[in-house]
Amino acid sequence: MIEKNELFEERKEKVAKYIASDEYIPMKPKEMAIMLSVPKDEMDTFDEILKDLLDEGKAIESKKGKIMNPKTISCFTGTFTSHARGFGFVTVEGEPNDIFIPADSVNGAMHKDTVMCRISKRAGHGKRAEGEIIKIIKRGMTQVVGTFEKGKGFGFVVPDDKKLANDIFISKDNTKGAVTGHKVVVEITKFAEGRRNPEGKVIEILGHINDPGVDILSIIRQFELPTDFPKEVYDYVENIENEISEDEILGREDLRSIRTVTIDGEDAKDLDDAVSIEVLENGNYRLGVHIADVSHYVKENSPLDKEAYKRGTSVYLVDRVIPMIPHKLSNGICSLNPNEDRLTLSCIMDIDRKGNVVDHRVVESVIHSDKRMTYTIVNRIIEEKDEKTRQEYADFLDFFDTMEELRKILSNKRKKRGSVNFDFPEAKIILDEDGKPLDIKPYERNSATNLIEEFMLVCNETIAEDFFWQQVPFIFRNHETPDDEKIEKLTEFLRNFGYRLKGTGKDELHPKSIQNIISEVEGKPEEHIISRVVLRSMKQARYMAENTGHFGLAAKYYCHFTSPIRRYPDLEIHRIIKEVINGGLSPKREKNLNKKMPDIAKQCSVRERVAEEAERETDKLKMVEFMEDKVGCVYEGVISGVTSWGVYVELNNTVEGMVSVNYIDDDFYIFDDRNMRLVGERTQKTYALGQKVFVQVFKVDKELRNIDFVFVDEPDVVDVV
Repeated sequence: MIEKNELFEERKEKVAKYIASDEYIPMKPKEMAIMLSVPKDEMDTFDEILKDLLDEGKAIESKKGKIMNPKTISCFTGTFTSHARGFGFVTVEGEPNDIFIPADSVNGAMHKDTVMCRISKRAGHGKRAEGEIIKIIKRGMTQVVGTFEKGKGFGFVVPDDKKLANDIFISKDNTKGAVTGHKVVVEITKFAEGRRNPEGKVIEILGHINDPGVDILSIIRQFELPTDFPKEVYDYVENIENEISEDEILGREDLRSIRTVTIDGEDAKDLDDAVSIEVLENGNYRLGVHIADVSHYVKENSPLDKEAYKRGTSVYLVDRVIPMIPHKLSNGICSLNPNEDRLTLSCIMDIDRKGNVVDHRVVESVIHSDKRMTYTIVNRIIEEKDEKTRQEYADFLDFFDTMEELRKILSNKRKKRGSVNFDFPEAKIILDEDGKPLDIKPYERNSATNLIEEFMLVCNETIAEDFFWQQVPFIFRNHETPDDEKIEKLTEFLRNFGYRLKGTGKDELHPKSIQNIISEVEGKPEEHIISRVVLRSMKQARYMAENTGHFGLAAKYYCHFTSPIRRYPDLEIHRIIKEVINGGLSPKREKNLNKKMPDIAKQCSVRERVAEEAERETDKLKMVEFMEDKVGCVYEGVISGVTSWGVYVELNNTVEGMVSVNYIDDDFYIFDDRNMRLVGERTQKTYALGQKVFVQVFKVDKELRNIDFVFVDEPDVVDVV
């Protein structure tokens, strides 16, 4: 058997690049071996490399036995996203648009599978390319969470994930005693073939659908989120002291005498950033951003580090936090609690009155936080100027007023350069002790939350620029320029409202053009609609080993440095920064890190997406549950989405539901894709994005996580949520 070591992978990468190159001409394996000068005694290894590349979809074999680049015959490898109606989409890395797969061309592929598809219809006239799945390279899901239903002599499981089109058949020997209404985890034993449903066996019963907590636990299992740490991680953490020793402080810059505070939400327990500020004799500000030195405790390649890498991020569900590192560290020795010495990595910046960072240094430090402040209290001091609160914190008034001065300077500077601010409300869901939602309200954003945001942004930019120019291995937070096609659609959409997006066409789009539009529509009736369409035109930010800049922030350099307790990229770059400031990286270490960075960046981006999806699903679940007893109630809302099958409406408390076109019976409505609206054929009545409407709650389905509305005329009384 061929050993697949580092050298094997390097050679495989070279062969893959050769096949993907423009110069490559399809040839048989022996011909390719001659072209690549493969020695006779290494032919077995070469054959194994080709087998791997064929299995992975990076090469394809013709009927005549020639090895081909899949793209030359319109074949692409990507991730399949299925839809409940049977069709799906294949997302190909590096390609701007998905490939549509009709239901009769799915050929047994399931949600999240890695597949190879062949293009059957080219993209054109605003439509995606269409394709057929010709090979399933790797199964994305082997376990499914769903609701068990008992039949005669068998059972079946209805998946919670509505992207899975088929129920899973369970033979009577594989039910594990589950009864109708049980939430279960199923292991797939036989995947779907043709019209046959997949088969599986129940491996875990989570509880009955109506038992408290089972709903969230089902989502945790659905996204395969870890609920506990392995024993070796707890053993490792057990050896970490709860107090800092004098030996650990040696060699660090002692910042304990500098006035420092943490500012967080009321319920925050893992305080990973603290700030300090002073005005220098030359009038500049000296801002200190002090971040918990988590890497001091989470050593590279330790059991704790491996588990943190696997998790990638902490996950904040509506009723719990699934932490990246155990609470003993995140809420204990790594948390910058008041009146306790803590080890930190500090970025100390001198910032002039225009908001420019004129000097900075990054040091290993020890701090002693003077106060644990909350956003609410700080906002009362700096924004509301509440006399009682200002008297209570009289010793800190100059401190917070200086911070507020700098916040305004930094915020104005960002706005001037074109940083895009989207201010959509996020939902805060309040639960009782049994997990039932009591209230939903938008999170409060104020000057205090913005203050910390501005300080962290300038710190992240400063760190990213510094280490970019030092040319060391690093992980950047990139946000790429939107696709031309999406900008074209956006430009046309804005034109209908009388707005012009500058910098399109031959000129490269600048984020300032986007920010100008956002500023222009502020306070106008169309603000909501335009802000949403602009946001949907943007790409998602991601972690990368190379720096390409952050479009949304209009920043040339950006990274995540400020939250190593809850994000792995921050932890990883802390290690690199500490090595660099303590003597630099050896050539061997640099080579090793350069090799690892792309994989680490990809893993962090993937785990971030999983966390976002899980958080979104738990929020949606609790929103639906909150609306269950409100059927018949009438609310005011804003149209947040328009499709050919219905109109999405968002209420004031951020809950979203849909009015199906089947429920709009006063006319026949035609979907106007370009202008994102439904237009009545006879009456010309329109339902468009951003329009204020009144809706009545018609139906709520917790299992499907759906809220159905119907449109109503403006009533005398509107219910409040």
